[in-house]
Amino acid sequence: MPKLLHKEKLADNITLIKVAAPRIAKNAQPGQFVVLRVSDKGERVPLTIAETDPAKGEVTIIFQKVGATTKVLDTMKVGDELVNLLGPLGAPAHIKKLGTVVVIGGGVGIAEILPAIKAYRAVGNKVITIIGARCTDLLILKDKIEKESDELHIITDDGSCGRKGFVSDILKEMIEGNVKMDLVFAVGPVPMMEVISNITKPLNLKTIVSLNPIMLDATGMCGVCRVIVGGHTKFGCVDGPEFDGHLVDFVDLKNRLSTYKTEEKQAEEHVCKILGVKI
Repeated sequence: MPKLLHKEKLADNITLIKVAAPRIAKNAQPGQFVVLRVSDKGERVPLTIAETDPAKGEVTIIFQKVGATTKVLDTMKVGDELVNLLGPLGAPAHIKKLGTVVVIGGGVGIAEILPAIKAYRAVGNKVITIIGARCTDLLILKDKIEKESDELHIITDDGSCGRKGFVSDILKEMIEGNVKMDLVFAVGPVPMMEVISNITKPLNLKTIVSLNPIMLDATGMCGVCRVIVGGHTKFGCVDGPEFDGHLVDFVDLKNRLSTYKTEEKQAEEHVCKILGVKI
């Protein structure tokens, strides 16, 4: 079973772990994710692959404690083993040389943009990165992001790091300043990705967003992760997680994400009880 090799608290409720998974580390590509279980009684949870080290056979996962399984996962220690770790899953990102790519990460979505930044730069693009969070304490991977980017802009809701405001404010200013952009890639809270897509759509500026819909089997069989893209039903797990932001039906996505709030709370209490974890 996959063993935890390293664990590190990045911010309040955000944790980084490194897991021994040689095959996943060897085959994973930017944009892909894994699904894990912490117990044979637990649920399957999809999490983004932040980094891989094929030589060491390690996969780095960054997660936020938002539900039963992630809270239980956060109680695990180095040396503990996961019951399952499945991956790499999802369609790899379509990385190619375009010119200038603006990469935007919000909150825990910053973890997902790191491999994208590396990949876009590796094929010769200039990468301008914008990262934002509610406050300094929730701003993760700043040093790594800065190292991998050609240009970095930081903004926080309260102004405790960088400028005060939202990532969309910087994007608007760049557009108004006629900054050359060939692609915008955004990952973060759904409202943030929706705002970014609405800003770029009138300009016909290609925008890719990475979605994290409710997911169950993650192999395209159950249909739980369906999203509406361009008026057609797509599955987040096999057709995504990356989609054209101008075609995503964000209203439908937000409605589906809020469907099981009551059940999720009940599940959290139930899972923690049967696993004997006090949270």
